[in-house]
Amino acid sequence: MTTVQGHCDPAFSAVRDAFEENFAEGREMGAAVTVYAGDRLVVDLWGGIADRRSGREWVRDTPCVAFSCTKAVTAAAAALLAERGAYDVDGPVAKWWPEFAVNGKEDTTAAHLLSHQSGLPALARPVSAEEAADPKAMADQLAAQTPEWVPGEAHGYQAMTYGWLAGEIVRRHSGRTVGAFVKDEFARDLDLWIGSPDSVIERAAKLTAARPGSTDPLPHADDLLTRMSKAYLDPQSPLNRALNNPSPGKGGFNNPVVLRGGWPAAGMVATAPALAGFYRDLLAGRIVRPDTLRAAITPRVSGPDRVLLSDSSFGLGFMRPSMTYRVPAEGAATAFGHTGAGGSLGLGDIERDIGMAYVMNRMGDQLSDDPRAYRLAEALYASLP
Repeated sequence: MTTVQGHCDPAFSAVRDAFEENFAEGREMGAAVTVYAGDRLVVDLWGGIADRRSGREWVRDTPCVAFSCTKAVTAAAAALLAERGAYDVDGPVAKWWPEFAVNGKEDTTAAHLLSHQSGLPALARPVSAEEAADPKAMADQLAAQTPEWVPGEAHGYQAMTYGWLAGEIVRRHSGRTVGAFVKDEFARDLDLWIGSPDSVIERAAKLTAARPGSTDPLPHADDLLTRMSKAYLDPQSPLNRALNNPSPGKGGFNNPVVLRGGWPAAGMVATAPALAGFYRDLLAGRIVRPDTLRAAITPRVSGPDRVLLSDSSFGLGFMRPSMTYRVPAEGAATAFGHTGAGGSLGLGDIERDIGMAYVMNRMGDQLSDDPRAYRLAEALYASLP
């Protein structure tokens, strides 16, 4: 029986109950959940095993790969530079990235890059983990590609390419990688890294594959999962090509080459308190102004996603509630954030001023919509006055 440790305000006991239930039902190996209400830490819980092979226990400051939760942090970096006037979100990319303006991409805007409308959901050739550590080389490859649709006329989830498309905004306007910019500008005091030092990699949780039946889908998700599973197994499908290139190599996302490489779409390593603290600071206006945040989370696209095969909704890099970012009904108009493959979740609510993060090392079967994360979010909203 896993003992859950940490602090939980009595008003949010439903979150503790849901977290403990995930362990009791065998859905978790190691995990953590943190919630801020304003600047008040109301939930800070962890439990289980960080490394199955060594038996190392999960502790409060255990960092974990958070996969696409990274995209929200990269989006915040891009929003901060736009706020400073470094570039025009709705202006042409060609103005500051002239090499990009070829093969039908001449009218692409920064907003298209940030809201998954670029027509570049996948890399055109196989890329190794070592190659992916070079942001300039990755940007150069994407700049030379021909889009799969006219930019701005449709959207499709840029599972990996988002990082180097949005990342080029940061690199060209700050002279720094996304990871360096984020650390310098707003994450200096957060245990959050996009490009992890070896000391962090050594103490990070080790990911393990899902146990069959451990993460049963949410109700009404069966049809979507069937379609996505079929597409995932088809090497020519946009979903397969978007998710599986670059290859993380031996060890998957436990591979130190990936974690050092700072992939700005999916390579973040963070503790739950740090990821929740990011949303806390974002909502408090400590990263960007409130009007900048509202503009960044305003949906730019909603509807059929050419990669995810279901409806999705995105602002300028932030997910909004949809079939691929399910939140309780109470947050349908106000929640934003990003999920991560395998189950992780980052969530903010702009009206309720709450920031939530959930990270875990037992991968779920779902690309998005993990029932463990949803159960925690449901308990959180049920706890609010």
